[in-house]
Amino acid sequence: MDLNAIKATLPSSALMTVEGLPFPKVASGKVREIFDLGEDRWLIIASDRLSAFDVIMRHGVPGKGILLTQLSLYWFSLLQSIVPNHLVPRHDEALKTYLADWPELIPRSMVVRRCKPLSIEAIVRNYLAGSSWKHYLKNGDLFGQTLSEAMVESQILPEPCFTPSTKASSGHDSPLTLEECEQALGKDLFDAVRSTSLNLFQQGSQRAEQAGFLLADTKFEFGLNHEGNLILIDEALTPDSSRYWNKKDYQPGRAQEAFDKQFVRDYLDTLDWDKTPPAPELPADIIRGTLKRYLSVLERFASTA
Repeated sequence: MDLNAIKATLPSSALMTVEGLPFPKVASGKVREIFDLGEDRWLIIASDRLSAFDVIMRHGVPGKGILLTQLSLYWFSLLQSIVPNHLVPRHDEALKTYLADWPELIPRSMVVRRCKPLSIEAIVRNYLAGSSWKHYLKNGDLFGQTLSEAMVESQILPEPCFTPSTKASSGHDSPLTLEECEQALGKDLFDAVRSTSLNLFQQGSQRAEQAGFLLADTKFEFGLNHEGNLILIDEALTPDSSRYWNKKDYQPGRAQEAFDKQFVRDYLDTLDWDKTPPAPELPADIIRGTLKRYLSVLERFASTA
């Protein structure tokens, strides 16, 4: 990972949408836009859009899509011994071919094999924080999984827990019990997704600690390739999909310093906003602070690679 080269590609203004490419657009998600390249290949381009509480903010974070893509490429390479990912062979060459006339898009893009995405998000948690803490306070469990009655905010769990959710194309995702997830996927696929997610989390946690972070929780997305085999897709262990904390500052019983979207969520929680569109304006200091935190994650992993 060439940190200086990545920093040199960061733009001064946010890329909110991608237009003018000769490829048919397949979909436009909260952050990524997908184009059909033919030959069972998709082009995925990460915009600088920022979402919180499953609502897209009005203004993006300049360069965020580049940071997310470069981190994901780093993790895809590191984790491929556990599960294959959706990148095509000779990925760098493919990008230069398809985006020869749009070199500014290369750092935020991936050429991937077309697959069938699974209908769930595979979330693994190792600490009681965010939505899991709120759920615990209200219900006394972890989305149907039993916990001690005396846990505090940010406390480490007895072991990493698989807590899947639905995957909404718009609006809010909803937690699933393990039984509901197994019913949605079927037992064999559920077992494969659960065990693979926990294995990925373990390796991610070890690498995060080397970089001075605690990986509190993360979200993986999976698909099935043409042979029906499980592959890792979308992104991996980025600040958009993961909760990173400073290892040296960790103290259970309180909220931790956020190196992820929690920084934005915390600001939004101070507003009189019902978490539905339209999104409120984000002040410039919140946008700058978000970029600073995302960039610091990339810097730490690059410096300990």
